[in-house]
Amino acid sequence: MPITASAKKALRSSARKKVFNDRRKRTAKEAVKNLEQFFVSKNKKEAEALLPQAYQAIDKAAKRGVIKKNTAARKKSRLARRISKLA
Repeated sequence: MPITASAKKALRSSARKKVFNDRRKRTAKEAVKNLEQFFVSKNKKEAEALLPQAYQAIDKAAKRGVIKKNTAARKKSRLARRISKLA
């Protein structure tokens, strides 16, 4: 446990930031999972409609540093590639 006042404050601040970071990460994962349903059902039109929402969630996570920039780019690229392969 922290002893100094500044360490206690840093712990409180870190706990608050963790909540926001977890929320951003969960939102991005849920957006990808929603897209995954349309990949399985091979519904290209619905997947294309949901792609911008997934991009937005991934970009926000990358912007805030929850995931790295290259990780975000890789995820977006793989989603786009999977949509293009749908019949």
